[in-house]
Amino acid sequence: MATPSPQQLPLADIHLPAAPSYWPLAWGWWLALVIVIIALVAMFKRKKQSNAAQKEALNRLVLITPEQGLSALNTLLKQAALSYYSRSVVAPLTGEAWLTFLDQQLPVKHSGFVELKTQWLSGTFSNTPLTDEEFEQCKQMTRKWLKHALPPKHASTMAQKESLNV
Repeated sequence: MATPSPQQLPLADIHLPAAPSYWPLAWGWWLALVIVIIALVAMFKRKKQSNAAQKEALNRLVLITPEQGLSALNTLLKQAALSYYSRSVVAPLTGEAWLTFLDQQLPVKHSGFVELKTQWLSGTFSNTPLTDEEFEQCKQMTRKWLKHALPPKHASTMAQKESLNV
């Protein structure tokens, strides 16, 4: 018997299946997508919550007038600092140590509390009120501190400071 040639065999052409589709997604991808969305929502809430005290302090700063004096600015700074830093670190600070702490939390280009030490100390502990220009200068420093030092950028730095005060 003679072997038939390939042209004579009754074979059909090979049809390749269509490429698999990415849609609908498998359940594992849906689970991964839900986890990512939950993580993003949690990060957004945490960020908003961490900025709440800063925002409130900036709103209160606008309401402080020269008649209230420098003690109102100092109280606002202390309250804002207590919102982000440990009470054991912030509460005992007064005078020059307090001003140094405020400067340490700011970037170097924004520091200036120690440079205005005489105004801060005389305005806080003296019966003589500051001039409107001096008060406005101190208010600007307070605004800078609230904007640039809060919320703290380095949580590990705060833990180190707490361990030094124990």
